[in-house]
Amino acid sequence: MTDAIRQYLVITGNYWAFTLTDGALRMLVVLHFHQLGYSPLEIALLFIFYELFGVVTNLVGGYLGARMGLNRTMNIGLFLQIVALVMLAVPAAMLTVPWVMAAQAMSGIAKDLNKMSAKSGIKLLVPDEQQGTLYKWVAILTGSKNTLKGVGFFLGGVLLVAAGFSGAVIIMAAALAVVWLSSLLLLKQALGKSKARPKFSQILSKSRAINVLSAARMFLFGARDVWFVVALPVYLHTVFGWDFWKVGGFMAIWIIGYGFIQAIAPRITGNMEGKQPVVLWAAALAVVPAAIAGGLMAGWPPQLVVICGLLLFGVLFAVNSSLHSYLIVSYARGDGVSLDVGFYYMSNAAGRLLGTILSGWVYQAYGLEACLWISSALVAMASLLSVLLPERRQAVA
Repeated sequence: MTDAIRQYLVITGNYWAFTLTDGALRMLVVLHFHQLGYSPLEIALLFIFYELFGVVTNLVGGYLGARMGLNRTMNIGLFLQIVALVMLAVPAAMLTVPWVMAAQAMSGIAKDLNKMSAKSGIKLLVPDEQQGTLYKWVAILTGSKNTLKGVGFFLGGVLLVAAGFSGAVIIMAAALAVVWLSSLLLLKQALGKSKARPKFSQILSKSRAINVLSAARMFLFGARDVWFVVALPVYLHTVFGWDFWKVGGFMAIWIIGYGFIQAIAPRITGNMEGKQPVVLWAAALAVVPAAIAGGLMAGWPPQLVVICGLLLFGVLFAVNSSLHSYLIVSYARGDGVSLDVGFYYMSNAAGRLLGTILSGWVYQAYGLEACLWISSALVAMASLLSVLLPERRQAVA
């Protein structure tokens, strides 16, 4: 086993473990606080700091990764997630809105430090001339992560029933502590540390390609979360009458399938050749939420419309996400890669923040159909922005 593959496995293992707890925690918070009587908008507000601090973390985290090394930022992310979980293990009387928002802020910082470190690290393990290999490695990392996030959704529902809210977060904190200690020993020192010691002023990207791709990413992920984060779980529970097991299980299956499609996206799209695939796949995705909304407004059977539409949305969104994830790693500089990747994922977090706020507010005020129309408009914006991306040579495996 080469050193590059060994480090890739360590990075992927860290990312997997973190993602399990992240997905489980998201489902725990949504279901537990809905059970306590919180409105969709109030639940969305619990995640505001999670997403807001993700924006800041990606911007500053890329700079820290270039200065300190990606091994340190990844391990810091794992440790902060443990702290966030422990914060939520307090007695129920202490689980006030400000306290939960603070814990979610900690988790948001942790998640984006971990993700930025993982995606940046892969860039350094694959030679520049092997773009096909880079696409496959990024797709596998991203797809497997989302598959495990789906498992985490299911795990969150199971742990909530089996161990209660406090017991669930304690179990996850203990498991992640073992992973963190292993990572301290196995992850290569100074991975991704820039030779030039970048200045803080360099955290904003000066690359047109990265700026355009980042803007498209913001709209893409806003389009997903505007109906997926709060609106959909609450809709499945209140309109369909599903219990927490069914809600968690269904969303877990969706995320697992979505992750699988991400992992095999290179087989679906073929080698990247120019900007056309990014534009066309986004345009195809924009049609789906509009079609779901139209079907619901026309009075078609809601379970059939929502479930089938959600499955198709998952397939197309997974391909779009993989194309984006490959392009940012490909566009990024070799020295100080985390600066470019961090800036890009700052836009990703901004899109999630926008989508999360809209998901609670729009659903509460206007219903799921309105969330879907907004989703379609946001994806259309991502497609239009992608037209401005530079052309690329065909990837070489």
